[in-house]
Amino acid sequence: MTLRGCEKNRDCRRRRGRAALQRRVKHLPSIRPSAPVVASSVLRGLCRSLVGSPQLPIQPILCALLAGMLLISSPARSQLVPGSMDVHWNPGAPDCASNPQPPIQVHPYNARTFILRENPCATAEAPFMYLLVGSTKALLIDTGDVADPRQMPLAQTVMTLLPEAGQMKMPLIIVHTHGHLDHRLGDSQFAHLPNIEIVPTDLSHVRKYFSFPDWPNGIAQVDLGDRTIDVIPTPGHYPSHVSYYDRQTGLFFSGDFFLPGRLIIDDAQADLASANRIADFIRNRPVTYVLGGHIELDANGETLPLASHYHPHEHALQLTKQDLLALPAILNTFNGFYNKSGVFVLYSQTRVLLALALALIVILAASAMLLRRYLRRRKRAEVRP
Repeated sequence: MTLRGCEKNRDCRRRRGRAALQRRVKHLPSIRPSAPVVASSVLRGLCRSLVGSPQLPIQPILCALLAGMLLISSPARSQLVPGSMDVHWNPGAPDCASNPQPPIQVHPYNARTFILRENPCATAEAPFMYLLVGSTKALLIDTGDVADPRQMPLAQTVMTLLPEAGQMKMPLIIVHTHGHLDHRLGDSQFAHLPNIEIVPTDLSHVRKYFSFPDWPNGIAQVDLGDRTIDVIPTPGHYPSHVSYYDRQTGLFFSGDFFLPGRLIIDDAQADLASANRIADFIRNRPVTYVLGGHIELDANGETLPLASHYHPHEHALQLTKQDLLALPAILNTFNGFYNKSGVFVLYSQTRVLLALALALIVILAASAMLLRRYLRRRKRAEVRP
């Protein structure tokens, strides 16, 4: 059909319009998701060409749809506030008495995100704590394993890191990943300080504070002012265990639910459900690093000795999004008692302790029987003429 004939034919004009649109849009797949500025520039050029096209009477609608598609497809990673994990954690010492150590180490991930660790010489648990600072409030995740401020100046250190808010420090909310003592003994250091709220660790308080009506389902949020923290129930290691996701940095704080080392499982069914819940949560979200409550592996992936105050050549603290996505498959290998999957050691502490107690009872009973038999033989030997 001739050009003049096509101008008089409505179907022909529609076909030509669609062909023109396809020629202009075909470059969009080459836009890299990590370059929203480039995508915006291409979008503006495309919209100008559409508005100037006489064949397409719905140019504004198409332009708006394209804008929406680009906004949806632009990843949150491009908006994440970056930080650094370039840090060497203090390993403690073979002899802490003759090698005094600073009790606490602070690593500034960025200007408003701090990772704190209690020295292995101060506590063999050597737990990690995380301070997240927003524009109106700050959040401290866990308070460690030492209550005495003379041995562990946790509160003093945290208050020094908090920005001023008028004549006082910024309000601080203290939350926990779970209620084991090595994650909450430091609470008492903050109890007398003003402008601080401490959230208890028992399930009833956790559900009430974060408003979880259907525990362990749902996701809660903590608003720190220009910084939102998602709170996700992750019971299994502990009945009221929760994990935290920082939308600003993409950091995922997993506590003892997932860490480089021993995965202690109190409730296998709940733990697996939590792993699947977390996998669903992070699948389409950017995760910069997964940061747990402890490091229990060395650089070769071997578990460090329990109760050791010296952690030489430690594994990195940070795990990856892929590591966390693989957790459901790892937990599916758990035999309910003790086994190893890759570098992770999985065990039920309750069952292991019961087995050890049973073994001790058997040993004591056997020893008593042997001693009784020995005493009888000795007595018989004494009465013989």
